[in-house]
Amino acid sequence: MKKVVIAVAAVSLMVGFSSISLAASDIKGTLSNKATVKESANVAIGKGSTANMGSMSVKNSNVKGTVSNDANIEKAANVAIGEGSTANMGAVTMRDANVKGTISNKATVKEAANVAIGKNATANMASVTMRGGNVKGTVTNDANIQKAANVAIGEGSTANMGAVTMQDGKVKGTISNKATVKEAANVAIGKNATANMASVTMRGGSVKGTVSNDANIEKAANVAIGEGSTANMGAVTMQNANIKGTVSNKATVKEAANVAIGKNATANMGAVTIKGANVKGTISNDANVQKSANVAIGENSTASMGSVAVE
Repeated sequence: MKKVVIAVAAVSLMVGFSSISLAASDIKGTLSNKATVKESANVAIGKGSTANMGSMSVKNSNVKGTVSNDANIEKAANVAIGEGSTANMGAVTMRDANVKGTISNKATVKEAANVAIGKNATANMASVTMRGGNVKGTVTNDANIQKAANVAIGEGSTANMGAVTMQDGKVKGTISNKATVKEAANVAIGKNATANMASVTMRGGSVKGTVSNDANIEKAANVAIGEGSTANMGAVTMQNANIKGTVSNKATVKEAANVAIGKNATANMGAVTIKGANVKGTISNDANVQKSANVAIGENSTASMGSVAVE
């Protein structure tokens, strides 16, 4: 297998806009995408639609080396409409991929909108999302978001803004998220909707090493609406995961609102919540919350602010 080095700064319309998408590939070396997108629109319409802007998508592939995305997006719109739609803006998404090395995402998003509408809609802005797969090395996300909106509408919707989300993946090394969010809105609407802003969320899977979240949030809103909805702002949440090492959350939240509405709704602000997980090591939460509101509305709803909860 040959070494592969890919650098993309090209512009394409509709489904991909300054983006890389790979499936069933073997890569040794560096997979790199650097994108500058200004005053542009990227739209995918139809069942199973996907819209990628300044993003990287890796599925069922093996990477030995570095996966790097560097996106600068300003006054742009990325929209996916249709059943199962997905809209990725300044994001890295990985599904059932194996990486030995580094996964890095650096995204600056200003005055932009990322929208996914439809059943199972997902909107990822300046985020790293992993489903399945293995990583031996480092997963890092560095997000700077200002005056932007990230919206997912539809049953089971998920909106991730400046976040790292992982499901049933295995990491040996470090998961690091550093996010600055100012005057922005992240909204998920639908049954079991989840809105993650400047947070790390894990469901299943395992980590041997460090899970770190460093969030600076100011004048922002994070909202999840629907039965079983969850809103995470400057938080680390883990469910049915195994950790050997350190879980660290550092959050500064000023003049912000985090809201979850619906039966069994959960709102976490500047908090660490662990359910059904095993942790051998250290859990640390350092939260500075000023002039902010954390609200959960609905039967059996839960609101956690500047706290650590283990069940």
